[in-house]
Amino acid sequence: MKAHRCLLVSALMLMAASTFAGQPKYKLVWKENFRGNHFNEKSWSKIPRGTSDWNRRMSDHPSLYKVEKGRLVLRGVVNDGLVPDDPVPFLTGGVYTKNKKTITYGKVEVRAKLHAAKGAWPAIWMLPNDKGWPDGGEIDIMERLNGDSIAYQTVHSYYTYVLKQETPRKGATGPIDPDGYNVYAVEILPDSLVFSINDRRTFSYPRIQTDKPGQYPFGTPFYLLIDMQIEGQWVGKADPKDYPVEMWIDWVKMYELKENR
Repeated sequence: MKAHRCLLVSALMLMAASTFAGQPKYKLVWKENFRGNHFNEKSWSKIPRGTSDWNRRMSDHPSLYKVEKGRLVLRGVVNDGLVPDDPVPFLTGGVYTKNKKTITYGKVEVRAKLHAAKGAWPAIWMLPNDKGWPDGGEIDIMERLNGDSIAYQTVHSYYTYVLKQETPRKGATGPIDPDGYNVYAVEILPDSLVFSINDRRTFSYPRIQTDKPGQYPFGTPFYLLIDMQIEGQWVGKADPKDYPVEMWIDWVKMYELKENR
């Protein structure tokens, strides 16, 4: 009986050691705490306007950006004469690390507080630094609609968007504190993307064997985007009386993967 018990204990110890050894190990390579009164332009740039749902109201107007009390504040406002020669009804602020801070394999965490408004669509996400969309992939670490108490985390690629493949599943939702700070994270690994909210895993997106192209385009440098978005086909119309609206970013962390599992 004693020998049996020793063998059982040894087996359990080996299993635990194997499990621990299988966990990815990370090295913190960048932390942004938003000190001072302006974001660091060596790391961040304002997102320019584009023609997509998410960026068609982006503006570089200084009232949409503020750094105070150790946090970055991005705003969405009604354009009621703030920029008289701009025809868009709303203006939004957003920043990204394109060509400045990227990660290939590792982990990204962002602690943020999101204010609610009808038609508000704040996002924290990642795009490839040197490849186009959708072939290069997209990692949505957080999207929130209106005043929801959940956040969406999603993977996009040629495989999911063009070929419309549903296996493996490309997204999930997780609960958030709608009135407080939450930590949104993704781990970018050679074999999977692992998403979490407040250190609780929401889902993982694995690399699989398939004859269809573009299933796992991850493993190239990706940059981070943080932006306030207003209106769009997904979130619907905004109610001007709910604005201005803000998203507060407390900190950002990027880790490199130290060793493969």
